[in-house]
Parts: sequence; structure tokens; C-alpha cells
Amino acid sequence: MRSIKQPGAPRAERIQWVEARGRAFAFTLQAGLPLLEAARRGFAAEGFTSGVLNFGSGTLGPFAYVMPALSKTGENAAFYSETFRPKGVTRTKLGSMTLGMRDGAPFFHCHGLWTEADGRPGGGHMLPDETVVAEPFEVEAFGVDGAMFTAEPDPETNFKLFGPVPAASSGARTTSRAFALRLRPNQDFAFCLEAFCREHGLLRAKIHGGVGSTIGARFTDGGVTEPFATELAVAAGTIVLGPSGAPEATLDIALIDYTGGIAEGRLIRGDNPVLMTMELVLEVLG
Repeated sequence: MRSIKQPGAPRAERIQWVEARGRAFAFTLQAGLPLLEAARRGFAAEGFTSGVLNFGSGTLGPFAYVMPALSKTGENAAFYSETFRPKGVTRTKLGSMTLGMRDGAPFFHCHGLWTEADGRPGGGHMLPDETVVAEPFEVEAFGVDGAMFTAEPDPETNFKLFGPVPAASSGARTTSRAFALRLRPNQDFAFCLEAFCREHGLLRAKIHGGVGSTIGARFTDGGVTEPFATELAVAAGTIVLGPSGAPEATLDIALIDYTGGIAEGRLIRGDNPVLMTMELVLEVLG
């Protein structure tokens, strides 16, 4: 399986996780608000301070983003591009977001695909402090109670990355057992989740959110993304018992690579290792 050498030593525990309670809900992002504040308000209205969300068609403007890029210094295995600020209104196709805390304040990690006002398709990593909701649009969210995604220095990748940590209950209404996860580099996305489910006796689970990167990508329809640095959003994902009686993950994703190549599809199990990180929530079903 493909792998990329990271600047720091790998930690023994390859999945950072916290068991929590949670609930799925939908809300509408308010126009005229920064995307971060609009998301924060939507979660707060349901009693949550952290969680994940997915969205489809929406409008953003002003809008700022970065793409994956090669590292110029060697201090990281890959890095970010310059900041792009397309004019006019950008229309999203899909995206996923992790909402949590960084340096004591609300923050998000958000990847997606979109079309800019001039018709140019794009994708990448949305910047929370420069992206504004242009028109109201609905998102599908999952709030977690008892866990918080918190940005902390990660010696392995030499980035400050979101990962789940235990948090005091906010008293929000919850309906499901859930696990907040961060997958560390150089392990297959699907196999890692499947092993986690086996170890915790989970027979069925739904993936909410899903923000991270893989080392290129291999798809079940034969599609291949060769450039190694990507920004990825999970469009849909489930884990159910397969023909063998063991958990099997189905992962539908969208990504952009550092050359600007865009790809969408279902990942092959066993051939899509994590590049830097993968954040998501598993909702236990049944």
C-alpha cells in the first residue's frame, strides 16, 4: 500500500477516538454571516458546541480557499497553496465540515467542491475567517455531546490538527451512541474503520462529516488519482456486515489534488491510505 514519510515519528495509537452521544439534525445557514458563525449558531441552537456536517448546493461570497500543494520547505509531507479569493458568488456542489475549537475559539475544518462565478470548477479547503454565506442553504449536521474536536499540535505531521478529546456534557438532547474519530496517516481509510468497528463490537454505523486527505485515490469504477496530495470530503459512508460476516465500509468521496484534478466516486477498500488526517463521526445504528 502507498505511504508517505511524515516529518515526525508515528504515534502507537493510530486512531484518536472518544465515545460520546449525539444526534442528527438539519438547519439553515443564515445569509450574511461568516460561514463559521453560521455553523456555530446552527449547532448552538440544538445545544451542541462541536460536531460535523455535510452539505450540497449552497452559495458563498465573499469566499476564500486554499488547495493542497507540495511542501516548499520539507517541514511537512505536503502543504497548502496560496489563498484564492474568487470574485462574485461561488456555488457549492458538496462539502463536509468538522466544527470544534482552536486556540480557545470556535473553528472549522471544511473541504468541498464548487463552481466559481466565472464557471470554473474548483475544490479545496475553505477558510473560516474569509468565507461568508451569500444565500441561506440547508445542511445536514450531527452534534456530539461528551466529545469536542480540538485543534492541537501533531508532531507526526507537524501541523495543528483537529482531533476528538473528552468534554463535559452540555446537556443537549441526544438519540444515538457515537464515536468521534481522527485517523492518523498511512493506514487504509476503510480498513481502519472496519478494524475499529470490530474492536468495539459495532455491527452497523453511519459516517457523518468526513474531512481529510488520502494519498491519491483508487476508485471502484477504475478511476485513479495519482498525485499524492489531496483534500477530501466524504459525501456518504456506511459500515455494515459484509458477506464474510465482518464489518465492511462503503465510502463515497470527492477530492481535489494538488494539480487541480477533481475526482468523485467510491473508494476501493484496502487501497486508499490516509495522507495527513481524517476526521469523522460514527453513529452506531441498531
